Order: sequence, then structure tokens, then C-alpha cells
Amino acid sequence: MSGEPDLSRHRILVIEDDYFLATDAARALLSAGAIIVGPCPTEGAARAQLDGERPDAAVVDINLGPGPSFELAKLLTERGIPFVFLTGYDQQIIPDGFTHITRLEKPIQSWQLVEAISRSLGSAP
Repeated sequence: MSGEPDLSRHRILVIEDDYFLATDAARALLSAGAIIVGPCPTEGAARAQLDGERPDAAVVDINLGPGPSFELAKLLTERGIPFVFLTGYDQQIIPDGFTHITRLEKPIQSWQLVEAISRSLGSAP
């Protein structure tokens, strides 16, 4: 056993509006065995994806264009879907109800995202 997180068979929704960051995140999660849902560049696309299926976890960019929003975080919480924030914002912007959610500050290393998602799923090595 390598001790690295194994995300095999876990469906991970990637919500990120920057094509390159979304691609990097997807690639990192794929390398750990995840099945990628999305990536979704907008809140609308993410909502449509969530209406069609239930991922096991999600990576959420706080700013999908018009400024910071926590509506998707609220929706994921309501549906019981664990997630991590992937953002350029610092901790102060996070509302009190989400301070327990892992916040990864861009730029990140691939292993940081994989480990954070693994922990959110309760399957960290």
C-alpha cells in the first residue's frame, strides 16, 4: 500500500471557472482514481449537474465570475455532499457557517487537493 489517497469510484464535482485550474484539479483527482463530474464553470452549470446526479464530493471555487458566492456551498450542505473550497480569497471572506470547511488557497499542489477531498470523504490514509 502506498499510503496515498485512493479516490477510486468516488464521483467528484469540480466547480471552477478558470479552464486551466479546472483541468489541473480534474487531472489531480483522476490520478487518484476519481470519476470527474464537470468541470462546471458557472453556478448554473453546477446546479444543472447537481439536479442530474449526486456526486460523492465537490471542489468549489467561491468566485465564479460576478464575485464571491456561497449559494453552491449552501446547496451542497443541504444535500449532505462534502466539499472543499478552492479559492484565491483568504479565510476572512468565509461566512461563519462554513469556517469548518477546508479552504485551499490558489495556487495549490495537486496532492493538497487530493488529500483534502479524501479527508472530506473520511477516507484519508
